[in-house]
Amino acid sequence: MNKKVFIPLVLLILMLIAGCVYLAKGLNDQKKENQEMQELAEMDKKEMENEYQQFANQYSEMRAQITNDSIIAQLTAEQLKTESLLKELKEVKSSNAREIARLKKELATCRAVIRSYVLQVDSLNRLNQNLVAENTQVKAQYEEANRQIEGLNTEKASLSEKVAIAAQLDAIGINLGMLDKKDKSTSKISKCKKLQLNFSLAKNVTAQSGNKTVYARITSPAGSLLGGAGSFPYENKTLQCTAKKSVEYGGKETPITLYWEVSQALEAGNYNVSIFADGNMIGSRSFSLK
Repeated sequence: MNKKVFIPLVLLILMLIAGCVYLAKGLNDQKKENQEMQELAEMDKKEMENEYQQFANQYSEMRAQITNDSIIAQLTAEQLKTESLLKELKEVKSSNAREIARLKKELATCRAVIRSYVLQVDSLNRLNQNLVAENTQVKAQYEEANRQIEGLNTEKASLSEKVAIAAQLDAIGINLGMLDKKDKSTSKISKCKKLQLNFSLAKNVTAQSGNKTVYARITSPAGSLLGGAGSFPYENKTLQCTAKKSVEYGGKETPITLYWEVSQALEAGNYNVSIFADGNMIGSRSFSLK
């Protein structure tokens, strides 16, 4: 064969082989990343199921500790609602982001309700301690309250666990927007130079005050992470994050804004946002960017 034809042909074949190897590696990396995202979604779903089950068990425990028919009826209704939501969660697939987000929002509502009952029981417990020091002549006025909180002193360990659940932070008002090169809001993804993530840490008087580091993960429609802000621990794993920020939290609603500089071409579609703090996923939402 003529050398002028043979050498370019060999080079072309080598380039095709190199291209195939590169493409195979890229597909393998994408598959691995998608698998990690699926595992994370399954872990998140399992964590939600465990928390729903904890709430249902707590309602049952509190019903056994009181004799007030009205409160028992309220606890029974909340327990049935929690069990119904748990059943829905077990039946939904972890890949169904819309339903998972809805049930996560319902979980936040359940957490707020259980928190109010925990605070009520704690208040009754402190009332009982004060009554012990009262003169025996006034103890009869609080006989009903004594019956409701009888035995609570032996349940301090269980109460501490419930308070810990009630103290978990919640991210509310999650919103993802796009900014152009002049840092002005834009609705076109082709003009986006920066993503702006806004949310607030909800008011929670039972949460521990102090400095909190909040981490955010944003994933593209293809499932890849918009990374670049380091890593953080979660569920015995180390996860990469899109952005992070340390804020001073004092129990009041605290607004937070995070930014991500666009370092790659963004594609139109659904972007998923997950927010973490204190070792927990405290909020998530999906956004459609066009």
